[in-house]
Order: sequence, then C-alpha cells, then structure tokens
Amino acid sequence: MNDDSYDMIVVGLGGMGSAAAYHLARRGHRVLGLEKYTPAHDRGSSHGGSRIIRQSYFEDPAYVPLLLRSYELWQELADVSGREVYRKTGGLFVGPPESLTVAGSRRAAMEWDLPHEMLDADEIHRRFPTFTPTSGDVALYEANAGFARPEMTVAAHLDLAARAGADLHFGEQVLEWGDESSGVTVTTTSATYRGDQLVICPGAWAPELLTDLGIPITVERQVLYWLEPSGGTAPFEGQPIFIGENADGRQIYGFPAIDGPAGGVKVAFFRKGQECTPDTIDRVVHPDEIDTMRQRVTELLPALSGPAVHTATCMYSNTPDEHFVIARPPELANVTVACGFSGHGFKFVPVVGEVLADLATSGTTAHPIGLFDPRRLVTS
Repeated sequence: MNDDSYDMIVVGLGGMGSAAAYHLARRGHRVLGLEKYTPAHDRGSSHGGSRIIRQSYFEDPAYVPLLLRSYELWQELADVSGREVYRKTGGLFVGPPESLTVAGSRRAAMEWDLPHEMLDADEIHRRFPTFTPTSGDVALYEANAGFARPEMTVAAHLDLAARAGADLHFGEQVLEWGDESSGVTVTTTSATYRGDQLVICPGAWAPELLTDLGIPITVERQVLYWLEPSGGTAPFEGQPIFIGENADGRQIYGFPAIDGPAGGVKVAFFRKGQECTPDTIDRVVHPDEIDTMRQRVTELLPALSGPAVHTATCMYSNTPDEHFVIARPPELANVTVACGFSGHGFKFVPVVGEVLADLATSGTTAHPIGLFDPRRLVTS
C-alpha cells in the first residue's frame, strides 16, 4: 500500500496486536500494523517459549466463556497456519484445599461444568512421580490444560495478517496519536498515518502511550528459569503443566520438558517481581534469584535441583485488580485499547484479537467483556 490512510491502525504487534491485525485484515479491512521492534521480539511480554493455557480459571469464573472460545481459535490458528501453536498436556493445580489455586480452579470448573478430577497427595505422586506434594495438599487435574508457544503464535498471526493484506511496519516507534471525529492520526519515527480506527495494544508501554486515559498500570519484571533436572529431562517430558501454591500463598508454575535433553524444565514464580519500566528493567538474572527459585520449586519437584541452563526476563503489566482492560473508552470516538493483562493474558490472545476486531469495526462485541471496562479503575 502506498496511501498513508487506512481503515484500521494497530499499534503494538505482540500477542494481542498481532491477533487484532489478523482478525481485522481477514475481515477485509485495510490494516496498518506498527511495531517498535522486530517480529515476535523478546523485549516485551510475548516470548519465553511457552505460556500456560487452562480453562479451570481460578482468577474468576467470568473468564471461562472467553477461554472456551479462545480454545476454538487456538485450534483454528493451528489449522490455518500449519504450526503447533499450542499443545494439550493436562494441567495440575496443586496446593492446600482452601488455596486460591485449588479452590478457585474448582469453583470455575464446577460453575461451568468443566471436566476435571480432584486428587489427593498420594494420587498426585502416583500418577505424576516427579511431584512430591505435602501430605495435606490436593490438586485439580484438568486434561484440557497445556501450553501455547508465544513467539510462534505471534509469528503465525503476523504471517496470516500479511497474507490477508495487512501492511506491517517493524522498527517504527510510535511517538504520539490523536483522535478526532473524522478519524485518527499516528505519528511514528518515520511518518504520520491516518486511519478511521485505532487499536492500541501497548503491553508494558501502556503508561507511556495511554497517559491521558488515566488507567493505572504497574509494570513488573518477571524472571523465567530453565533448570536442569537431576537424572535428566526424560521423566519431565510427559508431565502436565502445573501451578503450585504453598501454605504461604506463594505460587509457582512450570511446564514439561519441551526443549530437548539439554533444554531443562521451565519454571517461574507468579508475581515475585520488581516494579520497572521497559527502559529500566534489569535483564540480567542474578545467582541469588536462581537459588531462591530452585529452593522453592524443589519443595514440589525435588529433581529440579540442577543448574539453570537458561534464564530470561519479561514484563507483566498489572492493573490494581489484576483484571484486563479491553474497551473503547467513552471519551474517545475511534480508539480501542487492550492492556493490563497482568501476567495471565496470553492464553486469551486469539479471542482478544477477535474482540478487538469487533470493537474497532462496530463498537460492540458479543463476547462478555464487562469485567474489563477501564472505568472501574479510573478515579476522578
């Protein structure tokens, strides 16, 4: 396209933005996508090789209908792209019976009649020998849980968006944007573009790009660890993804061994980071952090006692209540925003893309997104 005017401009082509660009382009819109970095980059939140997907959602049962649709779209994306963007491995959600991880997952499963099993500590260890829960622990097992591959997912959405006619620009930083009754403008380091509608998916750059909207977003540094198991990765190749919560309420999560014999097993704390910005984040993972992770994870999986074969950092963009922001702000005529995914958003990428396409096209969506209205967070 040579014209600098588009039907839809999408700012940010990470998980949510790449999906939005695809869904808009496949509907026949003239789409411009703008990304500061390279395709499927590792500077934000949509990287790290794997992200948990699950339906028994302890955060709030209200998410479940979106998850059910997201699973349909994960399969559609896999079929259309020819890539294994997700895999079902089963999921084990372990902790004291009253813990959020267990009780919250069971509540969602019961409310939406989701297939699941409840296991006591002995049954957990018998079926999944790498796990050694404490005697009072129980687990909800969900066969439909598994993981998505974030870089592959972003790349698939971008490829399909381009194939559908989207004009995707990389290495082009957005400096400012404006909204008027006649449409929107977006100024980058290269040019100024005009469009009918703007979709902003800023990730950890939300505090910079959405300043005037008053949405409170705190960016948190998150560390990912790949630990070498004693005895090798073979016992971990067929295990489920897991989330484990101890008596202190501290959650950890992890994956099967999916990166080969030398790839270790990926684990991490859920919400044990330091506040940062994209410019100030410390991307070095320090020895004491690895020691702390190893000490905690070996309480549940004793074999993960070896060295870290790889580490990485990413960023969570947290709202105060840890629910998302997905909306057309009422004070803006032609703008849709998606931000504040608070460390649990990637499993929703396909359906969020569909929701954003709905909102940008018609201003409404049939999907239940009332929980994500930013007005709940804005103080006058």
